[in-house]
Amino acid sequence: MADITWEEPFCAEGNNCFRIGTDDDGNAYIAVAGQEHQYLTDSRDALRTLIRDIKAGKADHLL
Repeated sequence: MADITWEEPFCAEGNNCFRIGTDDDGNAYIAVAGQEHQYLTDSRDALRTLIRDIKAGKADHLL
């Protein structure tokens, strides 16, 4: 299992809390807070692109 450094949870309204983590190999992780053993992983560049696209409104149609 990867040695993941998790950030503090990001919580929206209610109990929707997510955590973002990274490791020393350049990977990024996203998990539901409290369920960090079940994570999605990709490169840090992919996570950076995802966050930028969300900020730019490219996922607004999902709301």
